[in-house]
Amino acid sequence: MKSGKVVLIALILVLIALFFAFDLGRFLSLAYIKSKQADITAFYGANPVQTMAGFFAAYVVVTALSLPGAAIMTLVAGAIFGVLTGTLIVSFASSIGATLAFLAARLVLRDSIQAKFGDKLKAINAGVDKEGGFYLFTLRLVPAFPFFVINLVMGLTSMKTWTFYWVSQIGMFLGTVVYVNAGTELAKIDSLKGILSPGLLGAFVLLGVFPIIAKKIVDGVKARQVYAKWAAKKPASFDNNVVVIGGGSAGLVTSYIAAAVKARVTLIEKHKMGGDCLNTGCVPSKALIRSAKFLSHTQRAREFGMQEASARFDFADVMERVAHIVRAVEPHDSIERYAALGVDCLTGEAKIVSPWEVDVKLASGETKRLTTRNIVIAAGARPFMPPIPGLKEMHPLTSDNVWNLRVLPRRLVVLGGGPIGSELTQSFARFGSAVTQVEMLPRIMIREDPEVSDMVMKRFREEGVKVLVNHKAKEFRVENGEKVLIAEHEGKDVRIVFDEVLCAVGRVANTAGYGLEELGIPLAKTRTIETNEYLETLYPNIFACGDVAGPYQFTHTAAHQAWYAAVNALFSSYWMIGLFFKPKADYTVIPWATFTEPEVARVGLNETEAREKGIACTVTTYGIDDLDRAIADSEAHGFVKVLTLPGTDKIAGVTIVGEHAGDLIAEYVMAMKHGLGLNKILGTIHIYPTLAEANKYAAGNWKRGTVTRGQWIFLEAFQQWRRGAAGIGGVLGSIGALLGDKTPAYKPEHH
Repeated sequence: MKSGKVVLIALILVLIALFFAFDLGRFLSLAYIKSKQADITAFYGANPVQTMAGFFAAYVVVTALSLPGAAIMTLVAGAIFGVLTGTLIVSFASSIGATLAFLAARLVLRDSIQAKFGDKLKAINAGVDKEGGFYLFTLRLVPAFPFFVINLVMGLTSMKTWTFYWVSQIGMFLGTVVYVNAGTELAKIDSLKGILSPGLLGAFVLLGVFPIIAKKIVDGVKARQVYAKWAAKKPASFDNNVVVIGGGSAGLVTSYIAAAVKARVTLIEKHKMGGDCLNTGCVPSKALIRSAKFLSHTQRAREFGMQEASARFDFADVMERVAHIVRAVEPHDSIERYAALGVDCLTGEAKIVSPWEVDVKLASGETKRLTTRNIVIAAGARPFMPPIPGLKEMHPLTSDNVWNLRVLPRRLVVLGGGPIGSELTQSFARFGSAVTQVEMLPRIMIREDPEVSDMVMKRFREEGVKVLVNHKAKEFRVENGEKVLIAEHEGKDVRIVFDEVLCAVGRVANTAGYGLEELGIPLAKTRTIETNEYLETLYPNIFACGDVAGPYQFTHTAAHQAWYAAVNALFSSYWMIGLFFKPKADYTVIPWATFTEPEVARVGLNETEAREKGIACTVTTYGIDDLDRAIADSEAHGFVKVLTLPGTDKIAGVTIVGEHAGDLIAEYVMAMKHGLGLNKILGTIHIYPTLAEANKYAAGNWKRGTVTRGQWIFLEAFQQWRRGAAGIGGVLGSIGALLGDKTPAYKPEHH
């Protein structure tokens, strides 16, 4: 057996070597075939059987050896034999050749590959045994990879030879017909005028749209598999175009769009309209931050030329103000508003009972069944509660229930150094709580660059916050009537006494209780609902968006995703539209901000990520402490950091730290989204004096970094010559410096 394998390898290598040594590929070019078309046609007319047999054998050899030229030969088959005969020859020759390549790869490589990587390939082999034929069919129909690669790779798996052959025979048939037809049209060209013939143009149009049509066929086959067990439950007609589960940002935007295009839409919310953002997240937290900031300004009275300033407050009044702000914003997200827009709003618990049916358990106890062509899941997320012993017994505060407080905690422990934990840490400290922030990682706000974390931590500590990084919470207990957190730091236990604990270690998607399990809709590793690039779940008519889908948990990304979910559900799910228009969710430019002081905003890459991913960037920084408006406002701190691709002004990412950073970042977000570089920002008039000038000055620093020392020497010599202070020789001499010295006169950091 071993000697047979060696002989086979040697034979394959010899045949391939001969192909290239004698440049046999030149006979497989379209130009050569066209030049010999008359002779070939005449020979075929005189010797039809020999011509077909010879072409068949040559095609088998080319595909079996994975040589270049199979696509050209398919066109040639159409040119010589016509559509019917050419298709028959190529269809069988290509499948037989592919199977021979498959068997060669199996004989030569599979044993050694399986022996070396057997454990890692177990799951792949199991998948191939179960659904290998279907996946091969999709690859054949929509060739994402070259066919010769598919032949070789499949040979390494456990797929049966007969399965490989017949699936290849069927899967490649449609593509073969399209290419052979194009070959028949190419054969008719005998002048430039022929290029514009309807037949040829039609053939090329068919070549262009074939992959799209093929993909739709594959999608249809997949859908039939997915929906098979639910077929009996599909209604003949539907009450709704779309049912939306969840009344937060994603659900509201989806419903708004659906109503705007006159679709019948039902929105189901089991708790409060507006979701987390309105009721427990963005709105109340920013209201609390604003009050805390006002209080911090009274403590900085001398900075503003005041001898003293103070404020008396009752924490209960502060929290009532927060509640008042929420109530003021509520009408924007209310049932009344959306009902007026044309949305049928229901308060109750939703349960998906089939891909087209949703049960709603109303407050009255009645269950109402809705039928719908599409479903959009926008169920949001909730605070994650880590399994730390004793934590549950402490009745911890979270971003959901902290707004019920009316008495300021005297000693507060905040678990978590992310955005939510950091915002609430600073706010409570400014009201007078003795706050200890506990973070298990080396720094808070770990997603930002180290100097950003350092600036925020420095400010926290100046304001009296005890920031404990590298501290892992181990256990909560009550000792002598006091609540105590035991945290591990450098192998030792640290005792932290507190009155209340606020848990802010992240949020987890709401994926249980409304039918995902029964429908078999899978979850991703991040515990969010698994979706494709169109936000479709396992079922093409069920979509997910917002926090429940990820990958970001921001109100603005939820609204962004909702547009894609709504459009794909209402329009692109109809195959005639989806054939040409089906937008993929775009995450290329996602901004975010953390509303601490200093405020931190970010879009695109930061310096840390660029290093980790090995992406070369030029880093340009502008210190806001130099900005006139920041100085006038006594807020002269922070910076603008811009990452650009080397040698260009294309922006790869921006981090801004300072007053109103979340507003300032918008200019860069727009620039990145629409492909504008730093030169455009530099050439834009910015009002003086404003904080927005920081963006222009950062662009100016980048521009200075593009000017070399040689250019400065030349410019100086030129201006001296223009004043008559130097001769033309000085200018000519500086040209040498200009050409020879490429060192930047102002050097940004490079990575």
